[in-house]
Amino acid sequence: MNIARVDLNLLVYLDVLLREKNVTRAAEQLGITQPALSNGLRRLRKLFNDPLLVRTSDGMTPTERALELRPKICDALYTLEQAIQPNMPFSPISSHRVFRIMASDYAESTLIPKLLRQLRIQAPHITLDVLTPSDVSFYDVEQGRVDMAINRFDTLPQSFHHTILWRDGFSCVISKSNPILEEFTLSNYLTARHIWASKTGMGIGVGVNPEDVQKLGWVDEALSQLGYKRDISVFTRHYQVAMLLSGQNDLIATLPTKLAHQQQGNSSLVVLAPPFDIPPIELTLAWSPLLHHSPDHQWLRRVIKSITIEDTAKQSDKQLQI
Repeated sequence: MNIARVDLNLLVYLDVLLREKNVTRAAEQLGITQPALSNGLRRLRKLFNDPLLVRTSDGMTPTERALELRPKICDALYTLEQAIQPNMPFSPISSHRVFRIMASDYAESTLIPKLLRQLRIQAPHITLDVLTPSDVSFYDVEQGRVDMAINRFDTLPQSFHHTILWRDGFSCVISKSNPILEEFTLSNYLTARHIWASKTGMGIGVGVNPEDVQKLGWVDEALSQLGYKRDISVFTRHYQVAMLLSGQNDLIATLPTKLAHQQQGNSSLVVLAPPFDIPPIELTLAWSPLLHHSPDHQWLRRVIKSITIEDTAKQSDKQLQI
C-alpha cells in the first residue's frame, strides 16, 4: 500500500480510540463529531482489514491486531510530533521539571540516594516524585504518566524500552547475638528462622503462600533446587523492615548484597555470604516509547546509567582487592 494514499489523520483517530475505547469520548478529545469519527473508524477497518474495536459487555474492546498496532502507531505519531516541534535543547541547570519514577524499595534504597546527589550538582531545581510499584500500572508508564520504572521485572510489555542497570548477589544480615554465628553452615541456616522480603512487578500485591516455593523468589528457589526449604517467620515487602527485624537474635534476613552492605557500619549486625549459591538478580530501568526521544528524558537516563556504571566499577575494584 502506498502511504501517500493514506489519510494520516486516521492514525490519530485510532490512537485516541484505542486509548479511550469509546467513540463519544474520543470524538470529544479530537474536537470532531461522533458521526465523523464513526466514519473514520469504518475507514480504518477497511485500511487494516480488521474490526480493530469490537463492542463487548466491557465496552469497545481492541482486537489482537489493534493491540499489535498500538505501540507502533504511538511511536510513529510521537516521532512526527517531535519532527515538527522546534528543536529546543534541554538545560538541566535551569530546568524545574518534575520526574515521576516508580522505584521498588530495593531501587529506592540503593539507587535513588546516588541519583539525588547527582541532581543537586547537575540540576538543582529538578524534583523527583518517587512512586511505589503499588501506585503504578504498566498502562501508566506506557502513557507517559510515569517517566520510568526501576524494578526487577519478570516480564515487560513488548512496546517498552528497557536497560539493565546492574546485577546483584545476595548476603545474609544477622544479629551479632544470634547463636548461628558460632557455626554458619547450610544445616544451621535451614534450622534457623528467616525474614522473607520481596516485591517485584507492578500493581497491588496479594498474600504469600509459604507452601508455593516457585513464587517465593530467588532465595527459596535456590534452596528448592538443592531439595531444601527454609523456615520463614515473617513476610515483608520492605527491605528496610527486613534489615530492622534482622536485629532480633533469632532471625536471618537474606537480602540483595547492595542493601545488606548498607548495614556494615552497624555494630549490632553482621553481613555474611549465604552458605549456598543464589543466582544474581537484575535491576532494570523501563520507559515508554512515547518518552524515548524526549531530550529531558534522555538526559535523566544518561545520568542514571552513568551512576550504575560507576557503581559497578567500584564494586569490581572491591572484589579485586579482596
